[in-house]
Amino acid sequence: MDESTFDRIAREELRHLEDALAEVDPDDVEVSVSDGVLRLDLRDGTKIVINSHRAAGQIWMAAVASAWHFDPGSDGKWVASKSGDELHSTLTRLLREHVGLDVRL
Repeated sequence: MDESTFDRIAREELRHLEDALAEVDPDDVEVSVSDGVLRLDLRDGTKIVINSHRAAGQIWMAAVASAWHFDPGSDGKWVASKSGDELHSTLTRLLREHVGLDVRL
């Protein structure tokens, strides 16, 4: 995949996540975006950082002393090759575990 295609689909994915979290009470999840980095500050003090990494062709997510590197799939899903975790389900799980939210991504 060329860089411009990756940049476009990664930007669309990050925008999708930001839009999906826009309805969440900011007292539960404070959402901020800066220079293509999506940061979630959860009510319990947990921080989740999601960003695109052009050189690797991945979306990276870090939270709770863990990190995931998600590759774009042909089906539109972002999947971590090492663990098989999918970006949306992993983020949904983290939000449920840490602040009790069931968010639809």
